[in-house]
Amino acid sequence: MSKTNQVIKVALADDHKIFRDGIKVALGFKKDLKIVWEAEDGKELLHKIAIKKPDVLLMDIRMPEIDGINAIELLRKEHRDVKIIVLSMYDDQQTITKMMENGANAYLSKTTDPDEIYDAILTCMSEEFYFNQLVNQAVMGRLINKRTTTKRNLPNKIPVTFNEKELRILQLIGDDMNTQEISKEVFLSPRTIESIRQKMKEKVGAKTIGGLLMYGVRNKMIE
Repeated sequence: MSKTNQVIKVALADDHKIFRDGIKVALGFKKDLKIVWEAEDGKELLHKIAIKKPDVLLMDIRMPEIDGINAIELLRKEHRDVKIIVLSMYDDQQTITKMMENGANAYLSKTTDPDEIYDAILTCMSEEFYFNQLVNQAVMGRLINKRTTTKRNLPNKIPVTFNEKELRILQLIGDDMNTQEISKEVFLSPRTIESIRQKMKEKVGAKTIGGLLMYGVRNKMIE
């Protein structure tokens, strides 16, 4: 993966100082990253991000004052361009999919290796999202379990159709391929892939790639 030429400004929001210190040490050796500030609760997070906006925010869910679930909804109203990477001990499907649907760019366990956190930061900066096995399983698993309910509640709804090229790109996204990999697979430029992906999101009314993937699973476009 190619790295950005600019130093990426990273902020930390977690109520455990020991964890924040560990992240700072782990990422402190990366010359293309800089920790610009840290917050110990959701209220402090919203205050600081309004003063100095980072490129990437590493955020916990369980925080005093304002928790991560409410904080991310507030953040997305004012700071749509900040890449939000959730670092949490919660690994249940409902929490993961809710955070991704509400605007997270990646979701990682707090036990994740620092090298993967670094990789997630770079991927979110270059590709917008970082999909790992944890997110893929949560998104697919939750929606598969909801198929029967969805069909019962929406019996007459006709799903949006994709052409052959769009369907292939959707399936490759589901296979955890990034823009560059998809570009090589279907022989189109990365910019064209991004354009097609955006149009697909607009077709189904999805705000994020996670929402697009969930639509694909719900309508059996992805197995």
